[in-house]
Amino acid sequence: MGPRLVVIGPPGAGKSTIGRLTADRLAVAFADSDDAVEQGAGRSIADIFVDDGEAAFRDLERAAVVELMGTAQGVVALGGGAVLDPRTEADLRGHAVVFLDVGIADAAKRVGFATSRPLLAINPRAQWTALMTPRRPVYERVATFRVDTAGREPGDVVDEVVEQLLCHEGGS
Repeated sequence: MGPRLVVIGPPGAGKSTIGRLTADRLAVAFADSDDAVEQGAGRSIADIFVDDGEAAFRDLERAAVVELMGTAQGVVALGGGAVLDPRTEADLRGHAVVFLDVGIADAAKRVGFATSRPLLAINPRAQWTALMTPRRPVYERVATFRVDTAGREPGDVVDEVVEQLLCHEGGS
């Protein structure tokens, strides 16, 4: 069966916040692939990147995605790069997937381009923009619907996500 809704998007889009609030609104469980990676590894994503490298992190992330897509019943937020794995893209087919879109100005305010985000540690604005170039087409391709989070309060975003989800489920 799998999750009722999968949340994707770039760093700073609000995947964890909106995912958690949406799950609360729908009275379902919430799971986050980044949290699953950290719990499974017993250390932070930043530490995994530093100690083992991005490839090792992506392997752990893939395993977390497989587990969540197979067992989670509520709302699942995926890490920003998870959808770049073609196997994950395939796993998302047939599921309701929301792409939380955001511009760099709002992303910068939300994440502060902190060092806890290893892919944004050096020249964060340029790195964020470089991340979005290959990711945007994938986000758009796998998404059932898109919700712009720029300049919006979380409650307003959740309202739109739930409305879009219910419309999708009504049409399924």
